[in-house]
Amino acid sequence: MEILGHLADGFLISFEPLNLALVIFGAMVGLFIGAMPGLGSVNGVAILLPMTFLVPPTSAIIFLGAIYYGAMYGGAISSIMLGIPGASTAVATTFDGRPLALKGQADKALVAAATASFVGGTISVILFTAFAPPLAEVALAFGPPEEFALMMLAFATFIGLGGDDIPKTFFSIFIGLVLSAVGLDVVSGEPRLIFMDLPGFLHGVNFLVLAIGIYGIGEMLWTVETSRGNVSMSKATVSAKRVMAALRELVGTWKTMLMGSFLGYFVGILPAAGATPGSLMAYGVAKSIAKDPSTYGKGNVDGVVAPEAANNAASTGSMLPMLTLGIPGSPTTAILLGGMVIWGLEPGPLLFVDHKEFVWGLIASLYSANLFSLLINIAFIPAFIAVLKLPFTILAPVIFALCVVGGYVPTLDMHDVWLMFIFGVVGYLMRKLDYPLAPAVLAIVLGPLAERSVRQSLIGSHGDITIFFQRPISGTIMVVAIILLVMPLYKIIRDRMKAGRDEGGAA
Repeated sequence: MEILGHLADGFLISFEPLNLALVIFGAMVGLFIGAMPGLGSVNGVAILLPMTFLVPPTSAIIFLGAIYYGAMYGGAISSIMLGIPGASTAVATTFDGRPLALKGQADKALVAAATASFVGGTISVILFTAFAPPLAEVALAFGPPEEFALMMLAFATFIGLGGDDIPKTFFSIFIGLVLSAVGLDVVSGEPRLIFMDLPGFLHGVNFLVLAIGIYGIGEMLWTVETSRGNVSMSKATVSAKRVMAALRELVGTWKTMLMGSFLGYFVGILPAAGATPGSLMAYGVAKSIAKDPSTYGKGNVDGVVAPEAANNAASTGSMLPMLTLGIPGSPTTAILLGGMVIWGLEPGPLLFVDHKEFVWGLIASLYSANLFSLLINIAFIPAFIAVLKLPFTILAPVIFALCVVGGYVPTLDMHDVWLMFIFGVVGYLMRKLDYPLAPAVLAIVLGPLAERSVRQSLIGSHGDITIFFQRPISGTIMVVAIILLVMPLYKIIRDRMKAGRDEGGAA
């Protein structure tokens, strides 16, 4: 009951005219920032942080939190409409969101993304409200061995039950892991895989550059080739009747929404994990538990629902270690943490005691930011659909320009723009040769996290690899991951034995 009292006080603060206006304005700004390739919540919050010094600290964090939420919603827009991930957190949405748009069901994909984001955000805020202290302790229990086991499980979901060609899936993952190792060694600081001694590789291969190249430039090249110059405009339409029909259809995806929400929130509370791994892992799990995994990547609405629920849940979850432990759970919350320090607020357990107004005002504002982001997103669906009706001769240069901007913004280095073009050609060739792209994207995201955690674990255990099986949490996760990795071999043996029996029976 004490928590409900604090939450009620928080709603009184969040519904003050200034704070409510900042929530609505922040959600709209965040929606635009998320939809612009290359910007994302990190850049948006960093750019607008100085503006917050004009208002009280509570209003400032409410405004920045609304931008964060809006950007999580907005990232799906360009992923679905143009095939260009608006942010790294929305890459997994591209896998099925873009095929749905190409089928003339962009409104269905946008409604699914907005609704799943709302469900994920709501569930995560409820968990945040009710279980902040115990969940912070769970996050602390996750050391390097547990983090590595979680990364292994993510890879295993793509390999063990993915339904794709297993050798090609392994090849795709290995390519991603090699690219994730480019740059400076995480322990020694020595340069490695610096191709042709180009200095641009010293900062590594930026994940967003890879994603925009593969899904933006690569998709455009594929469209040009397959259409052979006769690119037909999308027949996508939108009406209140179609939106309601899409909402009714989403009732059947409630299990996927719940899975994405809880998984995303759990990954989000882990320090330095963030929403991108959470969304990719949720997509992998949804695909692995699906009755027909082969429909994923071809326009399955569950492939939109899972990552969108997960990235919104993870964005809220990443605030938990920031407020309770003073440890940012994502790059965006690291900027928010810096703002709190500037405002004279010290994150940690005492924040809930000494600055109740600030904490509960923020938590209550997340509920309203989530609702307004949903309403604004659905209200703008007709405008988003209009983009798809543009002639390809106009749309292609716009996509190209957005890709160039998105490739340049993260590092402000032309090296990454040229790299993006190369990845575009590679993505086109991989698609032409029927190699899965999602595992490569997953590998370049999780590769650095997995490498850091495995090396920290082995340094702490003096090279003893059994450390991953000695601890209860990491041991359990590793066993599940190994089972998923072995399953393809079991399927191959079973199918060959069945084929042998059939041939014997026929003889």
